[in-house]
Amino acid sequence: MAIRDLRIYADTLDGKVYHYRDSSGLEIDAIVELPNEAWAAFEIKLGTTKSINEAAANLQKLLTRVTPAKATQCVSLNVLIAGTSSYTRKDNVHVVSLGHLFA
Repeated sequence: MAIRDLRIYADTLDGKVYHYRDSSGLEIDAIVELPNEAWAAFEIKLGTTKSINEAAANLQKLLTRVTPAKATQCVSLNVLIAGTSSYTRKDNVHVVSLGHLFA
């Protein structure tokens, strides 16, 4: 459902949704890329604070795996959760409740 919602929102902006996986095993659930090359990364976690922390670490790691130019085009790193609260962590990773995804 989360990927479906991201695709709907991306489509309205002529964007695309991709899955990321590299040779080291780093995997990111969704990358939303817009025509102007701005992009955002999303991990989907339905579990505990530990899984949110792991997802945030993976998102931060992703920025070290892309070129510096590509990293500057990243507009946000996000963890989608099943909870009811959305907030921004001290490391600037956004934790977003699935219920808060709406247009």
